Amino acid sequence: MDAFVRNSLQLLVLAVWALVLGRVVISWVDPQGRNTISRQVIALTEPFLAPIRRLLPATGALDLSPLILMLVLSALLGVVGR
Repeated sequence: MDAFVRNSLQLLVLAVWALVLGRVVISWVDPQGRNTISRQVIALTEPFLAPIRRLLPATGALDLSPLILMLVLSALLGVVGR
């Protein structure tokens, strides 16, 4: 794989991973998304999290979709990094 493409994919995966981590932190601090930054992070991560959330069984107030997405992104980063 060309180094430019590999580095670009790694950067994209890391950016999405960081956004998801930010979403988790925001869910503790501002769960309603009243802040502008909170709304932006929620809007950017929801297209990735919503399909996973639909596939998972209902777990009440515990949302496991960020964890699953971060695991998938980490595995993808391992594959792209080779």
